Amino acid sequence: MRRRDFLTKVGLAGGAGALYTTMDALGLVASPTNAPAAWAAETRAWQPPSASDFGLRGHGGRRRVLVLGAGIAGLVTAYELGKAGYRVTLVEARERPGGRNWTVRGGTVETELGGSPQRARFSDGQYLNAGPARLAQHMVTVDYCRELGVPIEVFTNANEDAYYYQEEVGGLSGQRIRHRTAKADVYGYVSELLAKSTDQGALDGRLTAEDRDRLIAFLRNFGAIGARRAGDPAGSYAYTGGSRRGYTLDPGAGTQEGDVLGPPFSLTDVLQSQVGNYFSFEFSYDQAMLMFQPVGGMDQIPYALARAVQRQGGQILYGTPVSEIVNTPDGVEVTVGEQRGWRPRVLRGDYAVCTVPPQVLKNVTSNFSAPVREALAYAVPNSVGKIALEYRRRFWEEDEKLIGGITNTNMDLSTIWYPSYGYLGERGTIVGYYNFGANAVAYGDLPPEGRLARAVAQGKKIHGDSYERELASSFSVAWQKIRYSEGGWVSWPSRTSGHYDRLLAPDGNVWFAGDHLSYYIAWQAGAIESARKVVRELHARAVNG
Repeated sequence: MRRRDFLTKVGLAGGAGALYTTMDALGLVASPTNAPAAWAAETRAWQPPSASDFGLRGHGGRRRVLVLGAGIAGLVTAYELGKAGYRVTLVEARERPGGRNWTVRGGTVETELGGSPQRARFSDGQYLNAGPARLAQHMVTVDYCRELGVPIEVFTNANEDAYYYQEEVGGLSGQRIRHRTAKADVYGYVSELLAKSTDQGALDGRLTAEDRDRLIAFLRNFGAIGARRAGDPAGSYAYTGGSRRGYTLDPGAGTQEGDVLGPPFSLTDVLQSQVGNYFSFEFSYDQAMLMFQPVGGMDQIPYALARAVQRQGGQILYGTPVSEIVNTPDGVEVTVGEQRGWRPRVLRGDYAVCTVPPQVLKNVTSNFSAPVREALAYAVPNSVGKIALEYRRRFWEEDEKLIGGITNTNMDLSTIWYPSYGYLGERGTIVGYYNFGANAVAYGDLPPEGRLARAVAQGKKIHGDSYERELASSFSVAWQKIRYSEGGWVSWPSRTSGHYDRLLAPDGNVWFAGDHLSYYIAWQAGAIESARKVVRELHARAVNG
């Protein structure tokens, strides 16, 4: 039989899904395992299953899929399966879509585990993205914003006029330093040291004479350092500061040339301050500018997905926690309880996709295999905290000429975020801390009023009395205490122990999806990529049997 005839028969019998799988196995399409080297860096365009793929099987009816959890992974799973004509029921314990994609606005009420109700009293237009808050432009999340009609705007991930503030690190302790000033001094001194070493022959074993000259020319430009002084190695290539550090009086009209900020901090103080350790985050693939956010709050994405699922005929059951998951010989049975006090009931499907976080799912009754249960227990939830501080006046913009961006500290605040929306308006909402690990636990163990008092006391060290005087309202989140999440994200002690891989495969008729099953943990892009992987696999089984 000729190959073309064979593939034609496969397509007629099993549909396009089976045909694609067969062609992939024969090496006839580009894939991560058989793609030519020139294609290896390219990402194959997403081709969601179509209704015709599934219908060719002739099984007499559309398969039903239960999707557990209406976070981003669950919503994308339901959305993509809905495109193929699957009958989808999305089960969500909360009264909203999004999971950890949660935008807090005025009127939001949340009761943390072991806590009392907390109500947000933000003004109209003010909000906190309590979970994800930024999108890198290369992420698949942006593609879904385009597809769903969710407008985006720039998120200022780095601002040269934001601050570094360090405590107990030498001569610069307790001083707020602008990003631009810190970078100028760090880059300047590093460039000076490297240029001196290069000129004195330290790199002759690695560089030709021409490359040595090129390197020194680059360092002079990069670090704004001086020229070589004949017969004066110590004085050559000196960093002496300059306008890159900023001005105490800006250049203006007429004879006002401006007063340059200076002189630079000493090399010892700069090294002791450790501010240079923060620079690398801007070079990270997932953090580099430009970054973006949905206009009006990150939850515009899950709400758009939820509407799309419902337009396709999918059913979303909110306020419906899962109490038991049972694999059966021909499908899945999921017992759900209603927060509204209704009696538990059993939902049945041909397949299920479970996007519930491992730390929560491990406590749900199931007949999962022992290796799956071990894998769920192996994942480690991370403590994460945020607080929103709404101010009556945007003093950071008016008084400090700081519009957007992030201040980095070594305090327990970790970072302070300035809003990337509502510029030059009357009110504004700062993220007063975004911290992790032990710092998040310490803040999370305080009641909301204690978190607020601690955050304001720390922030006043950087912004002065306005940080307290202009405060209008606040709302804080300790993700390790948020019901149905119990952590901001998970970490894997090892990806080679077998636990991670076990959850990449289905257990009977149940698949698992979420950002924790990707290499983009804590990003919505990871949840989306995981969901799309599961959609491919589930569809292949449904089509091919």
